Amino acid sequence: MVKENNKPHLICCYLKIINSYMPLNKKQLIIGTLLLSTLFSCNNNSKESKNNDQKIVPNIPEISYSVSHYFPHDTTLFTEGFLFYKGELFESTGSPEDLPQTKSLIGIDNLVSGKFSKKIELDKTIYFGEGITFLDNKLFQLTYKSQVGFIYDAKTFKKIGQFKYANKEGWAMTTNGKDLILSDGTSNLTFLNPTNLQPIKTLSITKNGVPQDSLNELEYINGFIYANVWMNNNIFKINPTNGNVVGKLDLSVLTQDARNKNPRVDVLNGIAYDSSTDKIYVTGKLWPNIYEINFNH
Repeated sequence: MVKENNKPHLICCYLKIINSYMPLNKKQLIIGTLLLSTLFSCNNNSKESKNNDQKIVPNIPEISYSVSHYFPHDTTLFTEGFLFYKGELFESTGSPEDLPQTKSLIGIDNLVSGKFSKKIELDKTIYFGEGITFLDNKLFQLTYKSQVGFIYDAKTFKKIGQFKYANKEGWAMTTNGKDLILSDGTSNLTFLNPTNLQPIKTLSITKNGVPQDSLNELEYINGFIYANVWMNNNIFKINPTNGNVVGKLDLSVLTQDARNKNPRVDVLNGIAYDSSTDKIYVTGKLWPNIYEINFNH
């Protein structure tokens, strides 16, 4: 039951009594007092209501990091996938129409020389290459809007199959060692069975209860998913059990450093974890450098 405020009704009764029995100057004084009392009371009730409606939204914990080293990176590479496999740093790239120097490639980065050794190239007139990952001695690759992925032998890089997916777009891939995990630019991550490439489940990613979209390049590190956010300098740390964002790295400083060296750089995109050395590397599209960063992970 909702309790109504009877103060206006009581004031009307008081006013009738005052009007009947009191002289004008006293009437004015008491009426004024009653009206002021009501106004302050209503105002306080309004403030209390507003205060009760306000919710305190906790800040996402910021993960502090340091830069250990930086290495040369080919500035023609429009980075889409970035990961280590058996001690080698692999990168996959896309090929925007407005950047004719770019190609849809998969290859290996040499951290010392900065040279890129091409292993696979897609026909850029048909496909736009996207994220990659390795699992069960196979290399899996997504394409942007074709809704098709490719499977290669992890040793020879020979194409051994392809698959279709229902997601409207393919952006990035990683693996938890069991499933393939796909991002498509939305707030959802899709888990695929690596044997038949069918979806197992969809995980909704939220930041303080609000869906977090534009999830891009992915990396699975020590039980958590790390995701670049497109057009953003943040990397989010995600709990794969419930999809909650539990931390973030703000790499604005690295983005600015890359831009200072090459004004034509595009967005931050690329997280690679070398489990054999416990080192993490990040880069971006057309960036002149790959950065080795340290943080608690």
